[in-house]
Amino acid sequence: MLNKFKAPFFAIAILTAGIILGMLYQKISSGQGIQGSLNKFEQILSFTDKYYVDKIDSRKLLDAAINGMLDSLDPHSVYIPKKQMENIEEQFRGNFEGIGIEFQVINDTITVVSPITGGPSEALGILAGDRIVKINDKPSIGITIEQVRNKLRGPSGTKVTITIYRPGVNGTNDYIITRDKIPLYSVDACFMYDKETGYISVSRFAETTTDEIISALGELSKKGMKKLVLDLRNNPGGYMQQAVQIADLFLSGDKMIVYTKSRNSEFNEELHASKTYPYEKTPLIVLVNSGSASASEIVAGAIQDWDRGLIIGETTFGKGLVQKQFMLADNSALRLTISRYYTPSGRLIQRDYKNKKAYYTNIDTRTESDMLNFEHNIEKDSTKPVFMTKGGRKVYGGGGIMPDYFVSSSKLTDYFVSLRRFNLFYLFILKYMDINGDVVKRKFADHPDDFNNKFNLSKKEIHDFIKFATNKKVNPGRNDLKKDKDYIRMQLKAYIARDIWKSEGWYKTLLEIDNQFQQAVKEFSKAEKIAEQ
Repeated sequence: MLNKFKAPFFAIAILTAGIILGMLYQKISSGQGIQGSLNKFEQILSFTDKYYVDKIDSRKLLDAAINGMLDSLDPHSVYIPKKQMENIEEQFRGNFEGIGIEFQVINDTITVVSPITGGPSEALGILAGDRIVKINDKPSIGITIEQVRNKLRGPSGTKVTITIYRPGVNGTNDYIITRDKIPLYSVDACFMYDKETGYISVSRFAETTTDEIISALGELSKKGMKKLVLDLRNNPGGYMQQAVQIADLFLSGDKMIVYTKSRNSEFNEELHASKTYPYEKTPLIVLVNSGSASASEIVAGAIQDWDRGLIIGETTFGKGLVQKQFMLADNSALRLTISRYYTPSGRLIQRDYKNKKAYYTNIDTRTESDMLNFEHNIEKDSTKPVFMTKGGRKVYGGGGIMPDYFVSSSKLTDYFVSLRRFNLFYLFILKYMDINGDVVKRKFADHPDDFNNKFNLSKKEIHDFIKFATNKKVNPGRNDLKKDKDYIRMQLKAYIARDIWKSEGWYKTLLEIDNQFQQAVKEFSKAEKIAEQ
C-alpha cells in the first residue's frame, strides 16, 4: 500500500528544501535543522504573497519549490501533480472506465484506430476506420482529444450514444454503448512466429502483467511452443514485484532474482524464485535495447546472471534505483528513491547521473557494433566492475545490461522518421482501407499466414504513398528512398495488418524486417547450451 503524509508539516518541509536549495545543507549543519528552514520558507512565501509586483499563483510556486529540491537528488526522484497522477495510476492499475476504443482525431474527425479487445465497443461491432460524427446527438467534428476522452469515458454502467459513419456504407448508425472497465494490457502481442517459436512483447510492468504473461504462455504452449522470445525492448519498467514474479516463471528452485540496499535497513530485501512453473527449461531469448529500463533490467539481469538464456539487442538504459511512492494530501505524489537494486551476481545496473542534463540524452550516443558478445570480451578493457555468471562468464556492472549478442537497431533516415512523426503511414492506409479494405479482408482475414507470405503493396501504391507524403511537404533526400524502401513497404503493410488483426498483425509483419529478432531466432542452440551448464 502507498503511504500518505497525514499532516501538512511534511509537505511544507519538502517545499522548504526546494525553495532554498543549497542553503538547506548549511542550515542543517549549523544546528538549525529543518525547523529553521521551514521558518525561513514561510517568511519568503509570506513576503512574496504580500509584496510581489504581480499577483502570484501559490500552487505554481509550491510545485516549482518541490521540483527545485528534487532536482538536487537523482533523476528518478520526482513530484507528480494530481492530474498526472490520475493517468499514471490508470496505466499501472491496468484498466479505466469507458467505451473501449483507441482513436485519433484525423481532419477534425474522431477516427477509430482499433476497438480494445474485450471492451463494449468491440462487442457491438465497432470497427477500425469507423468515424464518430456525433456523441449523444451532438456533432463531434472539431473537438479535441481531451474533450473526446471526457465525453466517452465515464463510470461503468452509464450509457453514451455515438453516431458512426463507416466508409462504404450509406448513411450513419447510432450505437448505444454501456461503459465498462476497459483492460489496459501489458502484453502487446503474443503469437507463434513459427511452429516452435513463441513470441511475447511486454510494454510495461503493471499490476496485471504476470497474470497476462502466464495466460500468454499457456496459449503458446497449447499451440506447440518449444522456445520463446521475450521482447522487453522499449519497456521502461514498473513494479519491481512484477519483474520478480516474471523472472520466477523461468528460474528454477529458490534462485535469487534481485536484492536491494538502502541506508534504511527496512528497505533492504533479497527476492528469490519461489514457485515451480513448466517454463523453467524452455529455451529463452530476451530482447532488450536502450529503452529497456528498471524492471526490464531486473528480468534480463537475472536471466543473464544464472545463464538461463541469451540477452540480445543493445545495452539497456541503466536504471538501478528503486522508488517508493508517497501520496500527498491533495492526491499528488512524491516518488522518492529509497534504495539501489543489484542483480544476483552483485551488479549495480544504475548509470552515472552526475550530469543530469546528459542522463537522458547521452543514451542515444552509444555506438555498439553487431557481434557475438557471449564471453563479454568486448568490455574487457572497461573500467566497470567485473562479475561472474553462474557458468563463469564475465559480465559488467555500472551501466545497464550488456547483451550476449550485440545487434544494433536499424538506422532509419530522417525521411522515414518524418513519415512516422507526421503520422503519414496511418493517414495513407486509412484512405487505402476505405477503398480496398473489404477486398483485403475478404481474401486474408481468415488466412493471416497468406497475408504475410503473399500480400504486398504494388509499386504504384508505394509511388502513390511517396507522392502523398510529398503533398504533405515531407520529401525524401538523395538516397533516402533506396535506404528506406523495404521499411516503408513493411510499415505500410503492418498498418493494414493492424487494421485486420490488431497488435498481433502489426508485430508479426514488422518482425520480418526486425534484425534483432531475426538474429534471436538463429541463436536458440546457444541459448539451450548455456542453460544446460
